[in-house]
Amino acid sequence: MHLSKIFSFCLVLLVFLSCNSKGQLQKEQTKPNVLFILVDDLGYHDLGVTGSTFYETPNVDKLANQGMIFTNGYAASRVCSPSRASIMTGKFTARHGITDWIGAKTGEAWRSRDRHDKLLPADYVQALPIEEITIAEAFKSNGYKTYFAGKWHLGDEGSYPENHGFDINIGGIEAGSPKGGYFAPWQNPKLKNNQDGENLTIRLANETASFISKHKDTTFFAFLSFYAVHAPIQTTEVKWRKYRDKADSLGIADSGYKMERVLPIRQVQDNPIYAGLVETMDDAVGIVLKALKDNGVANNTIVVFTSDNGGVASGDHYATSNLPLRGGKGYQWEGGIREPYFIKVPWLKNAGVKTEFSVINTDFYPTLLDLANVPLNPEQHKDGISLKPLLEGQTLEVNRPLYWHYPHYGNQGGEPASIIQENGWKLIHYWEDGREELYKLPSQENDDLNVIARYPEVAKSLSDNLLLWLNNVNAKYPVDDTKYNKNKAETRYLNTINNKWPSLEKQRLEVLSKDFQPNENWWKSKVTID
Repeated sequence: MHLSKIFSFCLVLLVFLSCNSKGQLQKEQTKPNVLFILVDDLGYHDLGVTGSTFYETPNVDKLANQGMIFTNGYAASRVCSPSRASIMTGKFTARHGITDWIGAKTGEAWRSRDRHDKLLPADYVQALPIEEITIAEAFKSNGYKTYFAGKWHLGDEGSYPENHGFDINIGGIEAGSPKGGYFAPWQNPKLKNNQDGENLTIRLANETASFISKHKDTTFFAFLSFYAVHAPIQTTEVKWRKYRDKADSLGIADSGYKMERVLPIRQVQDNPIYAGLVETMDDAVGIVLKALKDNGVANNTIVVFTSDNGGVASGDHYATSNLPLRGGKGYQWEGGIREPYFIKVPWLKNAGVKTEFSVINTDFYPTLLDLANVPLNPEQHKDGISLKPLLEGQTLEVNRPLYWHYPHYGNQGGEPASIIQENGWKLIHYWEDGREELYKLPSQENDDLNVIARYPEVAKSLSDNLLLWLNNVNAKYPVDDTKYNKNKAETRYLNTINNKWPSLEKQRLEVLSKDFQPNENWWKSKVTID
């Protein structure tokens, strides 16, 4: 063949391949898969990438550094069900009405808790309303295969994932914690037992990996919602020993707690059982990410990673410390609502980029639709904005207030309060007595940073805006308990200081002792799985 003809042929071939490559890239950006990973009760500092030197999370750390890291990422609530409902609906909690974890007592029934609190908590919506168009329904109506695995906690039968847009439901029921624990046999009608001793977190990862393999030639929206790292805190003997020895090598502190307003709160990350639970979650993330790669869809799959509320520092096994953030799950401060918040979009060049722009989990709904070129539905996701411009390296000129409404008492020591965050300020309004706190952001939320006395006009403006918004969305409020007994409340408080606190310190050291053994077979985790 003549050289000129060969040259012309090669040129045509290069142009064709280039066009085909561009076309394929455009196709991937037009119709990507979505993998949404939600961890239960994971604190902001419970990952290596967010500052933990005790817990080891190489898979999540790698994922975070392959995408954009939102350092001021928030959950819409300090507890699980409201936060999860906000992810599903794109609405703040006061608007969709699920303001407490589903199952929590309200009104006069609260007295049965023997808490002796000043207020009776407000009523709340007990199931995700069927009229809400969930993010799963939005993707399903645009040709996506939709999949859910793990913790649901957004209603009883009739309000399960399959009733809200998910084609497949693996393990999603009304329970807020893993019935039967993290080692089979568990008690979940949506997830059969295979073999005693099987780990629940790994099982959910394997189920998700199987889904990816079976649907690699379709377009999917997969929502992996771990029960971990919620209580009960369980791990294997091998992982416990690894972290017990690590805590010993780092130096075990003489004390692990201090007193918050009503309960002790953990000050150190040295719980080897919880550390093992966190590492197993990270192992599971690795399984799913490997499945994306092995099935050739990693470059066409958006991956989200976040938590539903802060780490458990008080109550519910007192598992972790969120310092330097104050509080944790159930609390009104940063430790209760600030979360790991990562979005990986493979075709965007933002690996490891950090942004301080304040975002919240209602933003996932419009952001993922926008990235997938699925039509937005602003009447549904009213309290979210698309973060696509930020992910593409642009600035996002949006000045919007963020709102939190929790007219309840947390199991972990939090108080009924509502919050507004706007223009670099955060105001907390307490419903017991109307007092308020004002913080200048960014803030680590230490005790000495309440600046309301210095900026009364800022506080007044924010307070007015908060109360106006709450009234506009028909928010529900707690009421005074006419049977409140101050003496009984004080007795309970003193018992917490004199008995509960010392007991926690004793338990902490027991778990760190070399001969610690929770039961004969470490939650059946010594069973060999073939």
